[in-house]
Amino acid sequence: MILDCKGKSLDLTHPQIMGILNVTPDSFSDGGQFFGEDVALKQAKQMVADGATIVDVGGESTRPGATIVSVEREIERVIPVIEAIESEIDVVISIDTSKPEVMRAAIAAGAGLINDVQALRVNGALDAAFELEVPVCLMHAQGTPKTMQERPHYEDVVAEVTSFLLERVEICEAHGIKRDKLIVDPGFGFGKRARHNLRLMKYLEQIVHLDLPVLVGISRKSIIGELLNVSMEERLSGSLAMASLAVWKGAKLIRTHDVKETAQAVNLSNYVMQVKDFD
Repeated sequence: MILDCKGKSLDLTHPQIMGILNVTPDSFSDGGQFFGEDVALKQAKQMVADGATIVDVGGESTRPGATIVSVEREIERVIPVIEAIESEIDVVISIDTSKPEVMRAAIAAGAGLINDVQALRVNGALDAAFELEVPVCLMHAQGTPKTMQERPHYEDVVAEVTSFLLERVEICEAHGIKRDKLIVDPGFGFGKRARHNLRLMKYLEQIVHLDLPVLVGISRKSIIGELLNVSMEERLSGSLAMASLAVWKGAKLIRTHDVKETAQAVNLSNYVMQVKDFD
């Protein structure tokens, strides 16, 4: 499958790496590190050199407990960075936002993919996605970033997440957004306890069976720290293990802070998967 991201092709016949570029002062893992056009551009160049085919630019933290940023502030943060990347690097740029105004401004500035943790549920987002005609990633989240980790509850997390994503896909199609422009993300860590995340990973193929590209973002997340009893700075090996498992289960996009290491792990996993039985 080849996605057309505003004139740039993204080949999903094999797994691709989405590098995380948070231009915020308060993201859970790298808050403030890339807050500024020059340092953000430098980081984007490094990620592409390390193997990223997508740079995901975000101007509002979605960590647990995060507060909402105004449309104006979010645009101020992301647009100069997107314009700088577009002018200097040949890479697909994704905008990590739920706000239709930010979507429009980002695509006009050079982004070619929308990554929405609210799955186009914000008023006006469906219209924006339809009009912009770029691929969209629909993510499952229970609650909002401010409240999502207070008391997450599921009867069957795999069935409920799969049902939600299928419903959002159907709503998008009914709104005129073509199915071949949709990506789905089970939303690891978004309104989910460790046991929910583990079940989603174990049975990820049930979401893959929706026959849509699946994005997995579990890099450095709290499940790794909780289960392995390690600090934020010690979560790389756990992140790589989860990325490899996700690829083995059929994920086509891996969203990560650690591009070089993740690209190596994903490529090795893919090599094993591609070996013919009778070579």
